[in-house]
Amino acid sequence: MRAAFIEALGPPENIVHGELPAPVPGPTDVLVGVLATTVNPVDTLLRSGAFRTPVPFPLVVGRDLVGTVLAAGPGAPGFVVGDLVWSNSLGHEGRQGAAAEQAVVAADRLYRLPAGVDPVEAVTMVHPAATAHLALVTHGRLRAGRTVLVIGGAGNVGSALLVLAAEAGARVVTTAAAGDLEYCRSLGAEVALDYRDPALAAELDRACPGGVDLYLDTSGQNDLTGAVELLAPRGRIVLLAVKQPEPVLPARRLYLKDGSIVGFVISHAGTAELAEAAVTVNRLLAAGRLRPRALERLPLSAAAETHRRLERGELHGRRVALLPGR
Repeated sequence: MRAAFIEALGPPENIVHGELPAPVPGPTDVLVGVLATTVNPVDTLLRSGAFRTPVPFPLVVGRDLVGTVLAAGPGAPGFVVGDLVWSNSLGHEGRQGAAAEQAVVAADRLYRLPAGVDPVEAVTMVHPAATAHLALVTHGRLRAGRTVLVIGGAGNVGSALLVLAAEAGARVVTTAAAGDLEYCRSLGAEVALDYRDPALAAELDRACPGGVDLYLDTSGQNDLTGAVELLAPRGRIVLLAVKQPEPVLPARRLYLKDGSIVGFVISHAGTAELAEAAVTVNRLLAAGRLRPRALERLPLSAAAETHRRLERGELHGRRVALLPGR
């Protein structure tokens, strides 16, 4: 079968588009014919070696797929040949990835795609939407009526956060570039502010007079001093990306507010947590609430170039679906 794979960790140029033996499912696995896969930042981190995990070589890259069931083992009840399915946790902890004509998926990491949902659009949303669910619900303990602040609401995970938080009944405030503010409002943000505005701090104070119950920064900069200042009593900061390795934490201010900080990595999520997130993802996919802002459909042979473009920051607001059949 054709696949995009690496034989050593390193730059995008290490990705080979070539032939590999077709995978063989075990008794609790499902063999999936891949219709589409995509590339997320975590894929570039794993490929480069920045995110350490057991890696068998050759390693098929990619974590997300939508496809059709080709065969199901006796320990994978409920899946039948022809089912349209998706997964978002391949290519980690020794599992082979999704960027191939066929992939083996453990039954407890595989979910049916709702009828009527475009498989190519869906594959670009399952990772950011599941990340958003884990951040808001599993780790953020979001409840209706709470105020949520999303720093960077126009990106892939940021836009999913806006949709899920609004759907959960939260009051949603976000920051983004000036040209993205109307888009953020269309996703459910009640207040959208230009992150370049010199008066941003004062604008956030006005927008959140009672403080912020849940603070999420998709940029990974994590200005914890500013975040703690904005927190409402018993507010929570959820770290879902980290670029600044040593942010300053005003511990006394956090303590006096009964505040808390929690971090998570979606690759460490358990199968029960991922399955719970999949219920939300499927509901919003079926309702048409989760769709990429802009979508490119490219052949699987474009995997290396897509990794390169993502690392260069050339895909802001855009999603790429890689299609093995092209």
